[in-house]
Formats: sequence, C-alpha cells, structure tokens
Amino acid sequence: MQITVSGKQVETGDALKAHVYDGLENVARKYFDHALEAHVTFRRNKSFFACDINMQAGRGLFMRAEGEAADAHRAFEVAAEHLGKRLRRYRRRVNEHARSTAERERPEVGIQYVLQQEQEAAELPPEVALDGAEAPAAADGGANGHAAPDHGADHGAIIAETPTEIAVLSVGEAVMHMDLADMPVLMFRNRLSGVFNVVYRRPDGHVGWIDPSAR
Repeated sequence: MQITVSGKQVETGDALKAHVYDGLENVARKYFDHALEAHVTFRRNKSFFACDINMQAGRGLFMRAEGEAADAHRAFEVAAEHLGKRLRRYRRRVNEHARSTAERERPEVGIQYVLQQEQEAAELPPEVALDGAEAPAAADGGANGHAAPDHGADHGAIIAETPTEIAVLSVGEAVMHMDLADMPVLMFRNRLSGVFNVVYRRPDGHVGWIDPSAR
C-alpha cells in the first residue's frame, strides 16, 4: 500500500510517519485483503491536533476517518480506530468488492459544483470567489473549459467544480460506500432498476433512500 503523510502547520517527522505506516498496515492486514493507497494529513485545530485518513481499498471504494487529540500520534490512533470500526461492519463486503472489481460496470462521471452562499455572493464583486480566485463564467468557458450552467441564475456563483464518479450499486453497497467515506449523501445508479437513486444520513441517525422508480 502506498502511504503519503503530510502536515499543515504540523511537523511530520520520521517517528510519526513510522507510526502511521505501521498503524495502517495493521488495519489493512486485519480487515481486508489489500489496499491501494492512503493519504494521511495532520493539522492544528486550536490547542488540538487533527488527523484525516483517506484510503482507497479498490476501484471506486474510498474510506475516510478523522480524529482529534492533544498530540499527533494519538490523533492518528483515534482516526484509525474510527476507520477500523467502519471496516468491522463491512469487512466481508469490502473484500467481495475488491475481488469483483474486474466484473463491475464502470462508473459514470458527473460534475460536482460548489455554490457560493447567496448572502456572501452579494457582499463580493461578481468576479471574485470566496478564496479570492476568479469565479468561472459562461463567457470564458468556466474552470474546465466549458460553460458553467446558470439554470436561470437562481443560485450563488459557482466557485469550484470537480469530476465525481456515479457508481452502479445495490442499495446496500451504496450505504456501505457512504458510511466508509463518511459522507452525508451519495448518488448512485441502482443496479436493479438502472435509475439514479440517493441514500443519505438522516438527523435521527437512520439512512434515507430516494428511489424515483418506486412511484
């Protein structure tokens, strides 16, 4: 497994990197057959250290966990414990997913947009984004060389756009993907109906599922 360790205002010395490598290798050996790569980022959060772990366990299968503690080593351990907890729940499915990668349909690619809040957009000149960069405009082709949609201009300025994969999954697989990646919502194409579906985490802790084909 390829592991990258980086820090934002945090020194990542050899001892911390060795701690991360050993910890992630142990998680990989314990819970699934193999992992492709992992990115671990440390940062300071006021008086605490924070650690984010982003791991790819197979094509289209990503995991994320975070932790906070008084020192960087413990912050990583907390994040790794959260990762392990999710993996224990889906251990069998994760390994089945990795083994059946070659048989799976390739995901579709969509564009994920980040919209500036309308109140903030009103306070700034129209050509300026939140981070001080120029916002993409339809006239110049947008950030990726194509016109950004305005849909009647009833939303804040588009300040970022990134490609995102929309996988073909069962509902159970979609819930697993959402939980492992620690996401609040996930769009997917339902393997049975072929229709776009959405699963999301409800405020009461349960999982919501939207299926247009069930009408």
